[in-house]
Amino acid sequence: MPKISVIIPVYNTEKYLAKCLDSVINQTLEDIEIICINDGSTDNSGKILLEYANKDSRIKIIEQRNMKQGAARNRGFEIAQGEYIGYVDSDDWIDLDYYEKLYCAAVKSDSDIALATNVRIGGKRTKKRLNIKEEKRVTGLQDKFDICKQFKDQCPVNKIYRKDFLVKNNITWPEGVYCEDKIYTLKAVYYANAVITVPGIYYYYFRRPESTVLKNSKKMRVDKKKAKREMLDFLKQHCVNLRDCEFWAIKKEKKVLGITLYNIKESLRTEKFYLLGIIPCLTKQGN
Repeated sequence: MPKISVIIPVYNTEKYLAKCLDSVINQTLEDIEIICINDGSTDNSGKILLEYANKDSRIKIIEQRNMKQGAARNRGFEIAQGEYIGYVDSDDWIDLDYYEKLYCAAVKSDSDIALATNVRIGGKRTKKRLNIKEEKRVTGLQDKFDICKQFKDQCPVNKIYRKDFLVKNNITWPEGVYCEDKIYTLKAVYYANAVITVPGIYYYYFRRPESTVLKNSKKMRVDKKKAKREMLDFLKQHCVNLRDCEFWAIKKEKKVLGITLYNIKESLRTEKFYLLGIIPCLTKQGN
């Protein structure tokens, strides 16, 4: 059984794929398996995967029609044998000691999740979206959400997850949608026995111009709303004791000719009424 299964969904990233794979196959932790899901690529991504697989027996390739990242990650998870699971997007890269330090910290502290710094590359500037400065193990729900910035940055790739707890709690990726990371990471952090932070290692998230994150399609907007709704519903169903006003979802909305006339947004204990989507005209707080 490998220590970590690294799952990499691949879709038309021929310009970036080699850099990603080089950062994974050259990890100081050699006892890993690398599961690459070619998600219906139409460029040379499949050819690049085969070239790397012929040189490194740890690489396994799954071919499927384009079904988006959620389905690709689920397919990889189905065959994963590792004690822990890690995810890398095929246009990103990681430090060479990334998985060794995450794994050692997770095992030593008996934590279901180990967490690293996430660095965004691209756009106008480089930014640390989550900056880990010390090793710290947290177990309380609010502390876990705070240390992962769960309310703001539901990033799945700057973590490793113990496989057994993912299976036990039936944590899988929503399929066929954008914003699939929101509910996945929410459930993972919620159910984790503990989160251990690991300083000094970095996941480099490359925000390329053609990235799906930058798409402002109708489906993207709809999926984002649904994901926020699902997150809030999950928290309410589990009667969590968290700070109010960090997780919001639309409760009711009225549109005329495609223009939002008004909507009501709710958090765990608060509702806000917006007129023309601009000003919260009325706020109602519960118990």
